[in-house]
Amino acid sequence: MKPEDQETSALATLDPGPDKVIGPGHDYGTVTDEIGGVVLRPFLKTPPQLFIGFACAFLLVNLFMVAVTWLFIRGVGIWGIVIPVAWGFAIVNFVWWIGIGHAGTLISAILLLLKQDWRTSINRFSEAMTLFAVACAGMFPILHLGRPWLAYWLLPYPNTMWLWPQPRSPLIWDVFAVSTYATVSLIFWFTGLIPDFATMRDKAGNQIARKIFGVLAMGWRNSARHWARYQKAYLLLAGLSTPLVVSVHSVVSFDFAVAILPGWHTTIFPPYFVAGAIYSGFAMVLTLAIPVRRWYHLEDLITMRHIECMAKVMLGTGLIVAYGYGMEAFMAWYSGDQYERYAFVNRMWAGGYWWTYWILILCNIAIPQLLWSRRVRLNVLAVFLIALVVNVGMWLERFVIVVTSLTRDFVPSSWGMYYPTVWDWSTYLGTIGVFLALMFLFIRGLPAISIFEMREVVHDTQTEHANGD
Repeated sequence: MKPEDQETSALATLDPGPDKVIGPGHDYGTVTDEIGGVVLRPFLKTPPQLFIGFACAFLLVNLFMVAVTWLFIRGVGIWGIVIPVAWGFAIVNFVWWIGIGHAGTLISAILLLLKQDWRTSINRFSEAMTLFAVACAGMFPILHLGRPWLAYWLLPYPNTMWLWPQPRSPLIWDVFAVSTYATVSLIFWFTGLIPDFATMRDKAGNQIARKIFGVLAMGWRNSARHWARYQKAYLLLAGLSTPLVVSVHSVVSFDFAVAILPGWHTTIFPPYFVAGAIYSGFAMVLTLAIPVRRWYHLEDLITMRHIECMAKVMLGTGLIVAYGYGMEAFMAWYSGDQYERYAFVNRMWAGGYWWTYWILILCNIAIPQLLWSRRVRLNVLAVFLIALVVNVGMWLERFVIVVTSLTRDFVPSSWGMYYPTVWDWSTYLGTIGVFLALMFLFIRGLPAISIFEMREVVHDTQTEHANGD
């Protein structure tokens, strides 16, 4: 039987219901062929949608290169930032990208420790998304410095000029938090790939691909000793990653919460930012996973149960975000602080950006309430569109927090408006292109679904059916 025929027959083995992780018609060989076939299939048999998507992403990457080159030549004056709005799109996008990177660690680490089996089909995909999102986020603070070639001054390295970072600045905390998060996430992602690299090494027909996967497999031979050490390392990394989910975006929120500026100085920011990060992260996972699921016909591996569970998590974190919005309004009124009250009134209807606030309320609170309906949660197109809406709403939330709070300071003499330029938009859209290009390359070059974990699910499913459960 040809590989493509084998794949088609594997897809036809069952139609898994919304309550199933994977159907009983699968066996170890079928799972390996379906997942590994995405990588090992001939180049010309790649779905055309992937080529079109990568071409669009590559155009955005070129736009990003042009924008950054012009930024290095002319400086940050090409952006719309002014005094008092010295933080514009760069910090808005930084916080947005860091938030998107949270879902990967949550799915991989926390759900692993909680023994949630529905994570198996999406954890590898979301881990890669985390790495690429953090990479995009890390570029913005460096570009925002004005002298990006001196970014290493933020690190506490020994130097003869005694230029030490200010340890009381939350911007320095960001450096440590984000770099630690990126490092642990990279190690966690690569460790999970090692058994699959060995599988790809053994299945690859191309000699070059076999050598590449053999080097990446690091001598994995599927022995009991290897598995014992792997399980310990994987569990340890999951334990290390779990507090990072909470700490990283909490530290990012300190950039605002420790300031005395009205609209920023609030204690609810750390949990509010973490919930918002998970909210936007799951929305991005759904935004990316649903098309890939369709293009590669992975409906029996990424089932409706996975989509429904992610929709439920998105609904739950969205309610926490809604609570955060309500508490912001309540504390602005209850505090009796006239500056805080005016900042919130300006944000809602008196300022020049009032429309952004109501659009984010529509995108982040009103529309996602449709997910209460199971019929909507089981409608793939509806979930995809709601995830897109949430992505837009969470970006607007970061814009409202950063920009509208800076436009109105304590005295009218320091008031000002921020208008993004074409270079602001080009840099932002360019990083979206970088992110998507990396995702397309990952999907085509590495197993986007964990092969060995799906085999474990198959084993458990077959055991349940054998026992009559």
